[in-house]
Amino acid sequence: MSDGLFEVPGHAPRTPAGSLAGNTHASAPLAVRMRPRTLDELVGQQHLLAPGSPLRRLIEGDQPMSLLLWGPPGVGKTTIAAIVSQQTNRHFAEVSAVVAGVKEVRAAIDAARSELVRTGRETVLFVDEVHRFSKAQQDALLPGVENRWVTLVAATTENPFFSVISPLLSRSLLLTLEPLTDDDIRDVIRQALEDERGLAGTATIEDDALDHLVRLAGGDARRSLTYLEAAAGAAGVSTSSTGERVVIDLATTETAVDRAAVRYDRQGDQHYDVTSAFIKSIRGSDADAALHYLARMIEAGEDPRFIARRLVILASEDIGLADPTALTTAVAAAQAVQLIGMPEARLNLAQAVIALAVAPKSNAVIAAIDAAQADVRAGKIGPVPAHLRDAHYQGAKDLGHGVKYKYAHNAPYGVVEQQYAPDVVLDATYYQPTNLGAEAGVRERWERLRALIRGSRPAR
Repeated sequence: MSDGLFEVPGHAPRTPAGSLAGNTHASAPLAVRMRPRTLDELVGQQHLLAPGSPLRRLIEGDQPMSLLLWGPPGVGKTTIAAIVSQQTNRHFAEVSAVVAGVKEVRAAIDAARSELVRTGRETVLFVDEVHRFSKAQQDALLPGVENRWVTLVAATTENPFFSVISPLLSRSLLLTLEPLTDDDIRDVIRQALEDERGLAGTATIEDDALDHLVRLAGGDARRSLTYLEAAAGAAGVSTSSTGERVVIDLATTETAVDRAAVRYDRQGDQHYDVTSAFIKSIRGSDADAALHYLARMIEAGEDPRFIARRLVILASEDIGLADPTALTTAVAAAQAVQLIGMPEARLNLAQAVIALAVAPKSNAVIAAIDAAQADVRAGKIGPVPAHLRDAHYQGAKDLGHGVKYKYAHNAPYGVVEQQYAPDVVLDATYYQPTNLGAEAGVRERWERLRALIRGSRPAR
């Protein structure tokens, strides 16, 4: 279900703000019916709801202010926009950055300005996924914000410091929304079971079924209510039914959401056990086992960004220069997760897992940096050799800085015999390449380089 429900003028009639804040009609999706109507009904985000907070001042004090809401899906960005609109008695209009262009942005602002001139009533302009807007599209928002023709509420799942233009950032109050916890999701589900707008007490849910819904929701309140509605329907729940409550059990829930319950606690021992087995399977080059654990994490609602981060670390820790493309593959998968999102990003993660599992392995990179750091911690830091010191200031050469430095590019092979390390670690050999994969070629080249640089000085 889309986070936004309304279109800009010229596309479809604008719906009253109250509808976005919670359509109570029985035919509306459960997630829509249960949309919080006030800040006090909002689950999570306690850091934004304290008395005197900017969000409360905006809503309860009816102060003109534009907001930029940054957070993952399903944590309340659209809901906050609706609350701003409803509780301040402003009109509501939405522009989706997925389909709208500069023309639609200007049309929405012109309509808001006309409404303000004609009736004195302000408009909340909600821009969903603002990070998808081009610079020109974001520029088109500025006149409306600067002249306060609209109260802009823009939502993004991407870091706004990279995806939103500086003029818009400087004119908006940035609010960071935190991911909902498992307890928050449980509260959302339980409230929907009892609230008159929801299932109105017609059903109860068994603990293991509730845990399953929480896992599958992955911190997304909207998704949890969508799954609950499917499970309730499969159990035969009707908001108009009378008599005993229907029990929603695990088997019904599994059938309704078409997934098997996965024994995996994202915040407990199973989280660490499955993650450990995942990494060790890739390190051990068992692609099938690695894919099994990847599937368990995905099905349990693990944050795909966490999985991607682990792959990026593994690419350097367990593969390194045995396959120099491993890190590129892992980073590309991590970027794809951010760009595409789930469920499609599972393909990018699976490709990276297979590639890393079948790649030749080497731990020479982590062994090298560990050894270097161990020497530094042991006090082997010594002064930088005089010829390597900065010589770009007046008087540096009088101190001997840079005087005997040999410029490597002037040598026949771009390599000169020269001391680079401090005396105390002069003969250290931190990087010791293996003979595995591409690192075998690196080993041969590094041994020649080291001999040239150090004048065939024996290794420690």
